[in-house]
Amino acid sequence: MIGKRPTARLDSIWELNDPSTMATIRRSVKRGLFQIGATLLALLVLSSCEEYPSPYVQGPGFYPRAAPAGWWNDDGASGSPKIVVHTSEQKAYFYKGKHLVGETTVSTGKPGFSTPPGHYTVLSKDAGHVSTVFGDYVDGSGNVVRSNIDSRKDYQPKGTHFDGARMPYAMFFRGGYAMHQGYVPPFAASHGCIRLPGQMAVRFFESASVGTPVTVTE
Repeated sequence: MIGKRPTARLDSIWELNDPSTMATIRRSVKRGLFQIGATLLALLVLSSCEEYPSPYVQGPGFYPRAAPAGWWNDDGASGSPKIVVHTSEQKAYFYKGKHLVGETTVSTGKPGFSTPPGHYTVLSKDAGHVSTVFGDYVDGSGNVVRSNIDSRKDYQPKGTHFDGARMPYAMFFRGGYAMHQGYVPPFAASHGCIRLPGQMAVRFFESASVGTPVTVTE
């Protein structure tokens, strides 16, 4: 009947010529392509050094959005730099002297890989750091065979090679523990490092020199 909204089932080939039916089909295709694109994006994130807790990996729907970054304002501030990280808050604070000049959300070590509390200093800096421990096993064509692995203990499939996770703007403060740019979900999710979002990682990196105190506390 003309003007009747078509159902999801096509009762005849003639309905393919109906404009309302074709509009419905196009909307369905667009939704399907969007969902596929979102899934591929999530897989790309998971193939780096990032990892989600099992409820997010196994559950349906989209992965959680990144937490808001933070702020930075060092106009007129002077004094020696200092970084304080609160794991219970999942936040890091940057001081110049007694002046708080920056605050950012972070993602510290997940359960079993907790970021160790203590008083440290920045030991070294590497703006283009690539991990020699965490990353993926990929085949000769560049396909990820096993993602988010620890090369010290995870089995390497035959015919693959290790591809280290990119950790830009890394500042090491204890052995292999570093602050670096990375995905920051609203929970602790790293293997022990402290991930900072985008430009906040750049701000911290550029404003902290080797020797800058770093305090990690609950």
